[in-house]
Amino acid sequence: MSRRKLKSDRRPQPKPVYREQVPTLQVLNPHAAGIDVHSDNHVVCVGPEQVETFGAYTADLQAIAEHLRQAGVTTVVLESTGVYWIPLFEHLEEQGFQCQLIEPSQLHGCGARPKTDVRDCQWMQRLHTYGLLKPSFRPPETVRALRAYHRQRQSLLQDAARQTQHMQKALEQMNVKLTEVLSDITGASGLRIIEAILHGERNPRMLAELADPQCAKPRAEFVLALQGLWQPEHLFELQQAYDLYQTHRRLIADCEQKLEAALTAQPNRAGDRPLPDKPRRRSKNRVQFEATNALFQALGVDLTEIEGIDVGTALVILAEIGVDVSRFPTEKQFASWLGLCPHTSRSNGRDKRRAPRKSANRVKQALKMCAQAVGRTNTPLGMFYRRIKSRIGGRGACTATAHKLARLVYQMLKYGRDYVKQGMDAYAEKMREQAERFLRRKAAALGYDLAPRATATVN
Repeated sequence: MSRRKLKSDRRPQPKPVYREQVPTLQVLNPHAAGIDVHSDNHVVCVGPEQVETFGAYTADLQAIAEHLRQAGVTTVVLESTGVYWIPLFEHLEEQGFQCQLIEPSQLHGCGARPKTDVRDCQWMQRLHTYGLLKPSFRPPETVRALRAYHRQRQSLLQDAARQTQHMQKALEQMNVKLTEVLSDITGASGLRIIEAILHGERNPRMLAELADPQCAKPRAEFVLALQGLWQPEHLFELQQAYDLYQTHRRLIADCEQKLEAALTAQPNRAGDRPLPDKPRRRSKNRVQFEATNALFQALGVDLTEIEGIDVGTALVILAEIGVDVSRFPTEKQFASWLGLCPHTSRSNGRDKRRAPRKSANRVKQALKMCAQAVGRTNTPLGMFYRRIKSRIGGRGACTATAHKLARLVYQMLKYGRDYVKQGMDAYAEKMREQAERFLRRKAAALGYDLAPRATATVN
């Protein structure tokens, strides 16, 4: 039988220690409100128990602004839900409220259970009162207009590229090998040939004469490639794809007019400084107006001086970020916001590196494309790309080089410094000194001294 424990056998429990003063959170935003945004209604909280639900029509947005004004609210926090927050955010900004946008992930661990719209807006209002929410980055109004035009142009370019693929498909189904003799069927020669086909021309010799004489392929090969089968259903598909392509090119031209006007409306930050003279490439998918000087005046620096960054990438940076990068205290935080830094988590005294977070940031995508281009150049950045590629592969080298480009962009925008190019000899000497320091530390750890080899004298 088990012996029952007596009272004297039990260990004495320690007495609870009470703190004399319990620390409390400091109220940073006393006149705060939280709004849970939806497509058909908005739930507004201006106090712990003061919650009201409004609709999503324009009259309801005006009623929300009046309700916040009567409650003495000066700052409002909204949760980013699709694009439904944009009209409410912009309307409240126009009414003089200080608005902040937060990611929904900041509210997941707050303990609002059961999860309801009322509890969500109450948590937002409470956390914002104590300043515990981190607002998302949002550029100023002038940059947002430029960003809207630029994003619309990028969307039209994608639609035009899709119609180009449809034209290629229709030509292949008719066994017209235009892609075998032309690198781009939407160039001047390709469009002339497609227009002639749609107008009824079937003679391959007549079609071959429409190609530019400077094309790499000989005329005999053009004649062989342009002998088709001409099924009517595929001709109909080619006609519709061609019409849509021309429509998208016209819309892109209209969008570029708005983009040029928004770009020239930016304040001149370059002053009277002249634009550095350098050869610049033109591409069909780049903006067709002269944007180099306007970008230099808007940014205050010439980002195209950095190896790999062209006018299109500089326009993406201006449209997505703007000029003021003070929202990011350091260049490391700027690169982390772009998603170009690997995750580092520590457990049991060990650092575990993970891949960078997935992000659809347009600046990140543009810088990674620049990194791939600069990896093929004979520059210090190109040598850096190839050195990292030999160690961790092309994917990691692309991210590492894009990270280096992001830091250069940050330094130029924040401090207004011109880019100083590093010579190949200086970079090679730097790498040699770095390798020598590593060898000296390794030799010292093994108990050896590293000494240079004496050169043999020639009698």
